[in-house]
Amino acid sequence: MMFLNVSRLVTILSICLFLFNCKDDESHSYEWKTLEVTATAYNSLPYQTNDNPFITAFGDSLKPGVRYIAISRDLLKLGLTHNTLVQVEGLEGTYLVKDKMHYRWRNKIDIYMGTDVKLAKEWGRRKVNITYRVKKLKDSLQN
Repeated sequence: MMFLNVSRLVTILSICLFLFNCKDDESHSYEWKTLEVTATAYNSLPYQTNDNPFITAFGDSLKPGVRYIAISRDLLKLGLTHNTLVQVEGLEGTYLVKDKMHYRWRNKIDIYMGTDVKLAKEWGRRKVNITYRVKKLKDSLQN
């Protein structure tokens, strides 16, 4: 139980630090976009990833119990970049993009479920809507 509380605290602190560092400046504002994707789940296990399953393709260290997702690389050009805030339909809370998937995947996210294989299998594969935050240029700069 103690681990779960520490994990929640780490998630909250990560999001707070991210939001603190995302101050609006004169040239940017933010908007939320919605997109339908295929969502699966993954774990930090060598047979699902590689021999160092806690290190992401972005170089971050995964921590079981913290809300992270991996994205297919085609979603990068839509604004789902490293540390983007994401809400996943059917799940509580906000997730951070911390990993990217192999090039073969398209329009897909993978929800990080620590080492809980049973939970990942229960999630399965499904279509969901995600909502994510992206920067946009101010109207005066777009004209």
